[in-house]
Amino acid sequence: MGCLPCFGSAGEGAAKKGGARKDGSSDRRVTRVGSDKSKPQGGSDSKKDAVILREGNNQHIAAHTFTFRELAAATKNFRQDCLLGEGGFGRVYKGRLENGQVVAVKQLDRNGLQGNREFLVEVLMLSLLHHDNLVNLIGYCADGDQRLLVYEFMPLGSLEDHLHDIPPDKEPLDWNTRMKIAAGAAKGLEYLHDKASPPVIYRDFKSSNILLGEGFHPKLSDFGLAKLGPVGDKTHVSTRVMGTYGYCAPEYAMTGQLTVKSDVYSFGVVFLELITGRKAIDNTKPHGEQNLVAWARPLFKDRRKFPKMADPLLQGRFPMRGLYQALAVAAMCLQEQAATRPFIGDVVTALSYLASQTYDPNAPVQHNRSNSSTPRASRGGGSNDQRRLRSPNHHSPDLRRREATTGSRYEAEVSRTNSGSGSGRRSALDDVDMTGLQLGSPGLAGRKRESPRTVERQGAVAEARTREENSRQRN
Repeated sequence: MGCLPCFGSAGEGAAKKGGARKDGSSDRRVTRVGSDKSKPQGGSDSKKDAVILREGNNQHIAAHTFTFRELAAATKNFRQDCLLGEGGFGRVYKGRLENGQVVAVKQLDRNGLQGNREFLVEVLMLSLLHHDNLVNLIGYCADGDQRLLVYEFMPLGSLEDHLHDIPPDKEPLDWNTRMKIAAGAAKGLEYLHDKASPPVIYRDFKSSNILLGEGFHPKLSDFGLAKLGPVGDKTHVSTRVMGTYGYCAPEYAMTGQLTVKSDVYSFGVVFLELITGRKAIDNTKPHGEQNLVAWARPLFKDRRKFPKMADPLLQGRFPMRGLYQALAVAAMCLQEQAATRPFIGDVVTALSYLASQTYDPNAPVQHNRSNSSTPRASRGGGSNDQRRLRSPNHHSPDLRRREATTGSRYEAEVSRTNSGSGSGRRSALDDVDMTGLQLGSPGLAGRKRESPRTVERQGAVAEARTREENSRQRN
């Protein structure tokens, strides 16, 4: 179990953080309308940062301390051909240490307003928290005004690279790999929420922050916005609204009240990205489809449309029952009311089951009509069957660029996204066979637990409906 010192408002000062990806696109940060940036909820930044520094300096930091000269040598004096990308925080380079280890070196912009705070938060978090699904911080450099972070190098890049705008010569992720990535990323969040003491709220869960190692093993990266969760009898922590547009939970965006359920909502968005292949925010889509959650909510109400929600690049190679169950889990995570969302431990249980149900990609292709649901089926050109996987070998923690976004636009989008939800109306997901997922939490199920006999009967009915629907599709 990872134990953290009481360093108060971890990540509070990372407000201006943003960055560019390798394709030049950028994430959009959100700030609540009407918030006084100089006087955020929850107290004074200066006092809390003093606590961070005072307590942090008394802690043993396990990460290695590098000199600037050592990292300059590792990156060939920060040569251009070693540059992986750059963003609002600075630049990321690929390097090789004296011992031969390949690393990613993030050099923070010395002119950045929040660089020192974010640097300290990330060093503390990743030095004190260790898990198989968290990126490993090898060391850091704080020579003079230089601030650099050294991470393990993740050869397969980010999840975002394998879901969106993939080149013709790269094979799309198959169903089994997507479920494996989702389960692993959920385990990383579970460690932060349930094993760390006090709990840590990640606050920036998104596809570009999930890095992939060999075998598509996922690890969470970039902890600059992480914040300690509520302890004792407190139900939430209040803070300025920070995160990435399209991933923030509605109650957090509206009120600044942050809980672990805020991370669960963000996880639901990423899981929906894995299932559908769509971006959380895509301005190239028609109006009404640009926000992923807003597009998905009405589809959740009609089970006949579930196959059309699957990523067309899967070409129908997914289990129908597994798709329905995955969509059910995503929908539960995306509940408008935080209290009705599952805890991440329940999500891990469900996704571990889904990841264990290996699907044979060579089985007869089903649900071909799902490929016609969106023009995305033909992106990248050429036949998907002719694509071969190519490891990018060029990624590191999230490369982002700051882009101004008004809170009013976000709140309007959230309002549209959540209109009509929580009304108690029957959803098509009520009929989904959840047998095997072992969803024991009342919050996850959203209703009273049924007896084993009732669950078995419901499962049989759902299975029969699935077979009937498959038969109609084949005919």
